[in-house]
Amino acid sequence: MSGTDRTEGVRLTDEQRLDWLRLIRSENVGPRTFRTLVNHCGGAGPALAALPDLARRGGASGPARICTRDEAEREIAAARKLGVTFIALGEPEYSPRLQTIYDAPPLIAVRGKTAALALPFVAVVGARNASAAGVKFTERLARELGEAGFGIVSGLARGIDAAAHKSSVNTGTVAVLAGGHDKIYPPEHAGLLQSILAEGAAISEMPLGWEPRARDFPRRNRLISGLALAVVVVEAAKRSGSLITARLALEQGREVFAVPGSPLDPRAEGTNGLLKQGATLVTEAADIIPVLQPIMGQPVTQPVEEPEFVSPSAPALELGADERTRIVLLLGPTPVPIDDIIRLSGSSPTAVRIVLLELELAGRIERHGGGLVSFV
Repeated sequence: MSGTDRTEGVRLTDEQRLDWLRLIRSENVGPRTFRTLVNHCGGAGPALAALPDLARRGGASGPARICTRDEAEREIAAARKLGVTFIALGEPEYSPRLQTIYDAPPLIAVRGKTAALALPFVAVVGARNASAAGVKFTERLARELGEAGFGIVSGLARGIDAAAHKSSVNTGTVAVLAGGHDKIYPPEHAGLLQSILAEGAAISEMPLGWEPRARDFPRRNRLISGLALAVVVVEAAKRSGSLITARLALEQGREVFAVPGSPLDPRAEGTNGLLKQGATLVTEAADIIPVLQPIMGQPVTQPVEEPEFVSPSAPALELGADERTRIVLLLGPTPVPIDDIIRLSGSSPTAVRIVLLELELAGRIERHGGGLVSFV
């Protein structure tokens, strides 16, 4: 993060934290848009002030819905009652691995032991309708990884996730929630979550009161892989959320391991497919530990190129109607690289980013992995 809200090694003030929460809770502002706004405007406060005009220039059909100060203060107060703390990207307690992903949450809501986020994590994921053999293997794997000094991260789901958490509560495990901290899913895992919090933590980027929906789980999965050095898929059908986690792990530069299974078991179809595609085969913790130990000794670096910072005191970049139209016409329903838009439009990177920012705040474009954008 650049600008007046840069937080590497320092803490936000209460006022800055409130502005960050308001900005990320505002309409059409996701992690990447938040980052661009803060860099472009020089901070979350100036970004909030600029939102209405930016959305209007992007063609918004109505006024942008901006999270009010009262709404943000109520969420912070409710979170405090639950023992939930908001940690900002770049603050000392923020997971060093998670902050390297391109769409790292500006704020994570953490409950439990925040120190647990510093552990070297292995993500263990798999089928909700897990087999007895899959559960037994997961319990052994998570226990051995914990004894070797690794934390376990998973999604608190039924089956493999639950087995991984249960076997690592004493050595440190983190549950990544798809909903708010007060909307645990599945509800019967509320007790498991309480046991996790004794030595580990639960994190979420969603507001309190948020009921998880199907589309929220892939979003959660990027945090599971983002926290970890590696992802282990124990059981997964051909189309499953665990395979989404494995794909995201590859995009984030994480190691991917898979446990082989019977060709006759549909729950092994996805994991066997991962092995065919080059995932490392796992039958015991000793297959994982030697691969990860060298990585643990490497410094965690931020590989993502930051957007250009524009000082609030700098004159606004004026775009002519022809230039704006030229940029917009290059967009369509098929995702295209932003670099191609810059090259084909003949505009500066800053001009293209501003137009894309305006369109995104108006709800007219969608961002994809790999720096791709498309019209909604």
